[in-house]
Amino acid sequence: MATFVPRKVFPALNSLPRSYFLGHHKAGLDKMKTMLSHIDLVIECRDYRIPLTSRNPLFEENLAGRERLVVYTKKDLGSGGHQRDRTRERLIQDFQRPTAVLFSDYKDKTSIRKILDFARTHATAAKSLTGSRMMIVGMPNVGKSSLLNALRGVGVHKGKVAHTGAQPGVTRKIGTTVKIIEGEESGEGVYLMDTPGVFIPYVPNAEAMLKLALCGSVKDTIIAPTTLADYLLFHLNADDPSVYSDYVHPTNDVMVLLDAMARKTGRLQKGGEPDIEASALWLIQRWRNRHLGRFLLDTVTHETLELERRAHESAGLSLSQGRKMVKELRKQKSRQKHLNTL
Repeated sequence: MATFVPRKVFPALNSLPRSYFLGHHKAGLDKMKTMLSHIDLVIECRDYRIPLTSRNPLFEENLAGRERLVVYTKKDLGSGGHQRDRTRERLIQDFQRPTAVLFSDYKDKTSIRKILDFARTHATAAKSLTGSRMMIVGMPNVGKSSLLNALRGVGVHKGKVAHTGAQPGVTRKIGTTVKIIEGEESGEGVYLMDTPGVFIPYVPNAEAMLKLALCGSVKDTIIAPTTLADYLLFHLNADDPSVYSDYVHPTNDVMVLLDAMARKTGRLQKGGEPDIEASALWLIQRWRNRHLGRFLLDTVTHETLELERRAHESAGLSLSQGRKMVKELRKQKSRQKHLNTL
């Protein structure tokens, strides 16, 4: 039997949508800016699995002037606790200096206490008699509300207040402030404000859009499930193809995998035909729930971090620039569609 060779490069898909910047994203960002004068600390959440791609320059551009803490959420979905994971985390911390960086799993009370300790130290230094107000921000579905609930649960031993969900857009408006640390004699405590996720106005390349979609930052209907499943298969094969060995031998053909999964799990249509789309969605959800390995979609090295720094220094898009690029891309697609009908 021939030795399996995984794909080294995923094919370019330039026809994919490059924007998911919705009306409530802009409204939420505008509201955040008006409230910034009352905020002592901005806690920016990014997805541990895509530490570079889930960075939104709009926050740095529009929420400047306040100290930031960057929290990489969903660590349990991307880290196996190995030395290479710790080395990568140190690289990210060094890259973000002087901004403070923490890594979190909302189910892990130790990581939650580290965030609370940072918030408590920051609030104590502020010496405010009326308490400290903080704001939690991030891309859609990056885990802001889950983190807020965990901070409240560990910090003041109260139940959930923020709604959470598997799809983006659960939080659409800025919520009221929620106490996460009890006050002492010198102050009223620490309060945290939940905010809606804000997407970047224009995604620089198709692969970045695939990463964001696979991690759930856009709704599953935006990109075809089979395309996302194929991109996931590309990464599964690079990490460990044995994770799907219960269904089929290692393969680079996503249709072979989805067909086998459909038949094995009973996802069949009338006549016994495999339901490929349902199987693709099931495969994606299995990975999101940590059943198909834990790995990053972004490559984190000194070189990629330096490239990231240069890209953000030279290409920070404003909202208006992003809208123009999206509009021009739609025009190009429309023209191409017209030409194809001639």
